[in-house]
Amino acid sequence: MSASAVPGLCVRPAVASDLTALVRLRDDAARWMLARGVTGQWRPGELDEEHFRRVMAHGEVWLAESGGRLAGAWELWWEDEDAWGPQPPVAGYVHRLMADRSTAAPGTGRLLLTAAERRVAEAGRTAVRLDCLATNTPLTAYYEQAGYRVVGHKEGKPQPGGAPKSFTLMEKRLG
Repeated sequence: MSASAVPGLCVRPAVASDLTALVRLRDDAARWMLARGVTGQWRPGELDEEHFRRVMAHGEVWLAESGGRLAGAWELWWEDEDAWGPQPPVAGYVHRLMADRSTAAPGTGRLLLTAAERRVAEAGRTAVRLDCLATNTPLTAYYEQAGYRVVGHKEGKPQPGGAPKSFTLMEKRLG
């Protein structure tokens, strides 16, 4: 893993000193959703530094900065059996894509997604997969506009820090 340039962003792997910022970013994103009536997706305080530390140990957490300020982050997993079951190693799984709504320019979320897709392709995988809360139709539409297609549903997926939820499974083929 190494830092890379995405137009307008500097993208780099997260390190231990980023844990507090990741928790703040995730909590701020949860508050933003709740203020817009998106309930059931994320709640402030659900994830702590230990969550991101675990992901960094078994997957990847990426940060994007713009003008020296945190613009967003995402998790990249190399398997997701809870949602997708056992799969051949052909995909990367994007989780917790989040932009800092107080500092990030419009379109930052799409840039983050593009950076995640680039990382998956660099790892030699041919697809990016993600899931979103089954009832969050605006988020499903957002990903469809980015080239993802609905490929299934997962009922009762376990959640860190909360009760199981139902998700829409989405995939984008690369290259």
